[in-house]
Order: sequence, then C-alpha cells, then structure tokens
Amino acid sequence: GDARVRGQTGVLSERRGSYPFIDFRLLNNTTLSGEIGTKKKVKRLLSFQRYFHASRLLRGIVPQASLYLLDEDYLGQARHMLSKVGMWDFDIFLFDRLTNGNSLVTLLCHLFNVHGLIHHFQLDMVTLHRFLVMVQEDYHSQNPYHNAVHAADVTQAMHCYLREPKLANFLTPSDIMLGLLAAAAHDVDHPGVNQPFLIKTKHHLASLYQNVSVLENHHWRSTIGMLRESRLLAHLPKEVTQDIEQQLGSLILATDINRQNEFLIRLKSHLDNQDLRLEDAQDRHFMLQIALKCADICNPCRLWDLSKQWSERVCEEFYRQGDLEQKFELEISPLCNQQRDTIPSIQIGFMTYIVEPLFERWAQFTGDTPLSENMLNHLRRNKAKWRSLLHKQHSSSRSNDHSGQVTGSQEQTLNEEETP
Repeated sequence: GDARVRGQTGVLSERRGSYPFIDFRLLNNTTLSGEIGTKKKVKRLLSFQRYFHASRLLRGIVPQASLYLLDEDYLGQARHMLSKVGMWDFDIFLFDRLTNGNSLVTLLCHLFNVHGLIHHFQLDMVTLHRFLVMVQEDYHSQNPYHNAVHAADVTQAMHCYLREPKLANFLTPSDIMLGLLAAAAHDVDHPGVNQPFLIKTKHHLASLYQNVSVLENHHWRSTIGMLRESRLLAHLPKEVTQDIEQQLGSLILATDINRQNEFLIRLKSHLDNQDLRLEDAQDRHFMLQIALKCADICNPCRLWDLSKQWSERVCEEFYRQGDLEQKFELEISPLCNQQRDTIPSIQIGFMTYIVEPLFERWAQFTGDTPLSENMLNHLRRNKAKWRSLLHKQHSSSRSNDHSGQVTGSQEQTLNEEETP
C-alpha cells in the first residue's frame, strides 16, 4: 500500500498514477468514520484515463510526429512566439492555444535546445520528449490554476530570471537544467486543493508525508519517478543523477508558501551583509530557489490582462475547494469563501504580504535591471487596479443596501477590508 518505490540511489519516488484524483464521494465516509475509505477503495478510484496515458508512455508509444504536433500555420506562429520567449510580455495562454495544449512540452524542448543542454548532457531527443509528455500529462487540465499552462508560465519566467546578468554570469549547465526542470515539474499532479484540505480529509499523502510540505514532496517524488521511468538521465554516472534528484527536491520544496519567511529572512541577511558568493555552488543553489519562488508567484508582476486571468483562475480554484468544504460540512478554508473573500481583496492581500516583499528583495539582488523594474511597475499598477475594483464593489454594496445607509459595524468592516 506504500505509494513510493525505492530506486538504486536510495531516493524515494512516487509511482505514476499513485495520486488519485480527489474523489469527493469519499468525503461522505469521512464524516461518519473519520477515514477516507480503505486502501482497496483508493486503489479502485485511481483515474483510468491517467493510467491509460501512463501505460502508453511506459510502453514507449510516442506520437507519430514526435516533435511537431501542429499544422504548419499554427506551428509557424508558435515558432515566432518562441523567438521572443525571453520577453516578459510573453502570452502563455496564446502560446498554449497555438501549440494545441502542448505549451509545456514545446517550450521545454525549445529551452533545452537554446541553453545547449541537449548537447552538453548528450540527451536523446525522443527520450526527452517522452519525459516531458509524462510531466505534461500528469498535470490536471480540469484545475483552473494548477495545470500544465501554469507550469509553462513558471518555466518561461524562470528562463527570464536565468538570463539576469547577476545570475547568468555564474550559472553552470547543471544549474540551468535544474532550474528549468524544477519549474516545469514543481506542481505536477496537483489535485486542485491545498495541504490543509488534504490533512483534514485524512488523504493518504498527508499521512505519507506526516503533514509536512505534503504537496511539494509529492511533486518532487513524482518527478523523480518520471525521470527514472523515462530513463532520460540513465546514461549519466550514478552520483550525478543522485545529485540531480536531491537538488530537484530542494528546489521544489522551496516553493512551499509556508516557508516564505524562512527564505526571505535568509535572503535579506545575505543582501544586507553582501556575502553572496555565486562562485560557490551552495549560494548559486539558494538563488535558484529564490528564482523559482519568484517564478511561481510572478502573476501579479505580469501585464494586467495576463495577471487578471491568473487571478481569476486561482480564485476559482479556491472557491471550488470552499464549495466542497461547505457541501461536506467541513470548515471553509481561508480565501475559499466566495461570499466573503472577493478576488480584489484576495489579490491585494497576496501582493502586499507575499509578492512585494519577495520581488523587492529580488530587485535588490539583480541590481534594478530593466526586467526587475518592469515587474515592480506592473505589480504596483495591478495592485492599484485591484484597489479600484475593490472600491467599486464596496460602493455597489452600499448602494444596494435596503435602507440606503451603511451601518457603523458595516463601515468598520469595509475599512478593515480596504486595509489588508
């Protein structure tokens, strides 16, 4: 019943398909017995569709047109977009449409080639493609936010950060490959609900990882499983692959939002003391962790049209979780109550307490480069737009009040909400 397999290197990995979709019929059992079914029930509820995708790949079956899945018109437009993949206004939603939903595979194949990783690590192109299809297939397309398009967006942002002169001048091919792989797989097999939800519904992964970085551990171990299944790095020395697996874990685990202050305090200390030595592999790895954290939450720093889409998507995912919690008489998680937690208020709080502190330190590290200044400018403008929308919502709420007046307690609540 253990969802893990031990490889020769000793790192535990997840089997593909070991994470069932969140089948909320099981929650009916939760309220009665406090448990999510038996192991037999969990096994029975594994997604047949995902098993089918996995089995085809494990048998070595790849698309006939291995690297070119599009017709010529769309492929030409996608290629044109890839020529500008280092631009911050890159529209990942358009790119995903042009690649027929294969944005992650297409982007990674291109970036591995651009950065010379295929030649440096002597990678087999068909094997690389097979691995990337595995990763893309293991994202859940029904998630509004945590899906393969989000992974592609984070990967494109990571590519931009890896080109920042302060970092790029010291990066090795291993650093670049680790950064891109971690970005592509950092949310693989995300169920569309958060860690507290898994804990309170007694999901088997919460028990497996003892309620600590449950999702991040699963993303990492699933990635290791796919690397081994695809044999992408099988030709490399054992000690090299073992090091890659461990460093991938360190990068992906850094995306746990519960560790935000830990990384911010350490980054602030390095910057204040001016003791970062990027010639040192340990310091380079730390800055790769920071870069991945920035890429993971960079949506508020994008152009408004892109940023707004991401905001609506992540809140839709929150609200779906809240609706399920309400349906099954569970306590509704913070930010998941659609009646109380509006998109503008969620975004303003997120920008104020999470995004701004991190990106201000990142700009301090990079030295106020054009990219950093551009991101901070977008962040400030987007925050102002959300504040304006929040004000309009409050004004509309006042005008719809039956008495035509806002009571003292309501006024106090509005003031509190306007100051997150």
